[in-house]
Amino acid sequence: MHFPLQIYTMNSGTAKSINIFLADDDNDDCLFFRDALEELAAETQLTIANNGAELMSLLNKTAQLPHAIFLDLNMPRKNGFECLKEIRETPRLKDITVIIFSTSANMDSINKTYTLGANYYVRKPRTFDMLKEVIKTILSIDMPQQQSKERFLLR
Repeated sequence: MHFPLQIYTMNSGTAKSINIFLADDDNDDCLFFRDALEELAAETQLTIANNGAELMSLLNKTAQLPHAIFLDLNMPRKNGFECLKEIRETPRLKDITVIIFSTSANMDSINKTYTLGANYYVRKPRTFDMLKEVIKTILSIDMPQQQSKERFLLR
């Protein structure tokens, strides 16, 4: 089942809201992420893309770039590695904060995303409360261009 491109505004949707893109092909993960943002009562706008090709098309069309992208690695049509590489090579997109959001704990994947320029790597939490805590932590961080390798992997 395909989760169509959706845009959600949590709370007022004022100009001060944080614009977040989530690229993930797992419908349940997308719904949990949206619900977690709603429960956090964060001033956010969430846009969900179901695959990397959809994400890149959206990024290239949108006038207002996101503050952050939560990027799954294992997606159809264009995976997270390909998206991250393209984002960092595109002058208009290169400064967007990218948080890898994956089930993988494979050190080769973690190292590769660091080398490609991701800001953080988050292993998808196992519970809804843990997911809320991870999102809350990410939203509270003043995002640098890229974290030191020691602080790159958020647990």
